[in-house]
Amino acid sequence: MNKRVWVWGVPFAPMTLEETVDAIDALIEERRPSYFITANLHYVMLTRDHPDLGPINERAAFILADGAPVVWAARKRPTPLPERVAGSDLIFHLCDLSARKGRRLFFLGAPEGVAEEASDKLRARYPGLQVVGTECPPFRKPTDEEHEQLLDRIRAANPDILFVAFGQPKGERWIFANHERLGVPVCVQVGASLEFAAGRFARAPRWMQRTGLEWAFRLLQEPRRLFSRYARNAGFMGRMIVHDLLHKPDPSRTA
Repeated sequence: MNKRVWVWGVPFAPMTLEETVDAIDALIEERRPSYFITANLHYVMLTRDHPDLGPINERAAFILADGAPVVWAARKRPTPLPERVAGSDLIFHLCDLSARKGRRLFFLGAPEGVAEEASDKLRARYPGLQVVGTECPPFRKPTDEEHEQLLDRIRAANPDILFVAFGQPKGERWIFANHERLGVPVCVQVGASLEFAAGRFARAPRWMQRTGLEWAFRLLQEPRRLFSRYARNAGFMGRMIVHDLLHKPDPSRTA
């Protein structure tokens, strides 16, 4: 992707959901190891706090705006972002594409049992879908031997798309460190998308998604885990809005 829209230090691709699916299909056809990122407001904040994420973002095939505040902020840029592309929606579209084109999927991470449940439900929903592997590594740091064995199993399964659910930014860092060795055409960190696909959590009603209130619905589902995170996100967004009011956004700079 040559065209990028800088929002609060992250270079986003101005793509619709349909364009994203086409771009991922093209990456699979190229057969070169690659990854893309779905970046919500939390990931944008993490990028500001952790400088090592900058090179990870730069190497990504593209970065999607998976957050309404990011799309709203981009309206002040010379090139706006056309829409939010949520990873929780994208996974279903990619499963549909994969079932039609014979693409092979691998689910890695999420709480125990989630990847298997997601695989079962998605294969039932999309006849012919090939899920060639599921793994739920322990939350502790793996030994070098365990790590190498995991990479071997993924390579042996020969997936076209690797969905990683390790959380942010652990998932993005893991993909960046390992995607070349894995040789998978497309890797992506998907957050809670596998849990949505498995039916562990319900998506917010469409009207809440469209109006940027999905965070409130998620907070009601997991208040203990998400409250402090959303509070920090809100503070970050407030600071960035003030920054934009005081400084005219420059698309060529990470501001």
